[in-house]
Amino acid sequence: MTGKLEGRTAIVSGAGSIGPGWGNGKATAALFAREGAKVLCADINADAAREIAGIIEDEGGTALAMTVDVTQRAQVEAMIEACRDTWGRIDILHNNVGIVAPGGVVEQSEEDWDRVVAVNLKSMFLTCKAAIPIMQEQNGGAIINLSSISALRYMGINYVSYPTTKAAISQFTKVTAAQYGPWNIRVNAILPGFNMTPMVENSVVEMIRRGTNAEMTVDKYVAWREAKIPLRRWGDGWDIAKAAVFLASDDAGYITGLEMVVDGGASLVLD
Repeated sequence: MTGKLEGRTAIVSGAGSIGPGWGNGKATAALFAREGAKVLCADINADAAREIAGIIEDEGGTALAMTVDVTQRAQVEAMIEACRDTWGRIDILHNNVGIVAPGGVVEQSEEDWDRVVAVNLKSMFLTCKAAIPIMQEQNGGAIINLSSISALRYMGINYVSYPTTKAAISQFTKVTAAQYGPWNIRVNAILPGFNMTPMVENSVVEMIRRGTNAEMTVDKYVAWREAKIPLRRWGDGWDIAKAAVFLASDDAGYITGLEMVVDGGASLVLD
């Protein structure tokens, strides 16, 4: 590691993982710490938050675990204040929380629609609402929002609320970047492609279970998708974490409002 984030404090929402392995948020929290940042690891799952905070501390880093439902304003504000009270400032806000619910506009329930909008989109509104005034006082900060290549085009998967919220996140990122740039606050988005994370693996299993092709398996689906990616491999949480470190660091000091596609070229040729 090169110490790109030495002396900085970071909040990672969705820092835990819903299963064994490394999700985007978990890998990003770990890599932020390895690059020198103090990391507040926030997750709705207390055990998951404690797990990644423990990993960081075992590696010699500094971390604070917090149980946070980022759809709830009071909990978000408490998270922001805990970071400032503990370390004096907030340099990086990484919004990683996201969920998927199956079904197109006819099939998806109103309850699922509302839940996905709240978790994927409202959460970023609340975290930015609470963190940006502190970054204005500091005259600087970096915000990184997780969008998706599903914000760009139809992916052949019927889950209407997910791509809708991801497209909204991309525009939210741009307008927020434009408004708060004068305070040296940079706001960028990462658009992952096909990344094999615990959340995605669970979603693939559920999609296959609900599908009509009785011969489809997870391995077959992974191989089918992989063959369509120009780099001929799925991504993983570390691919996203490396992009997040870049956007949080001084290397990206003149970059704001960017939609950074991290997909191995999948969106270039997707059919």
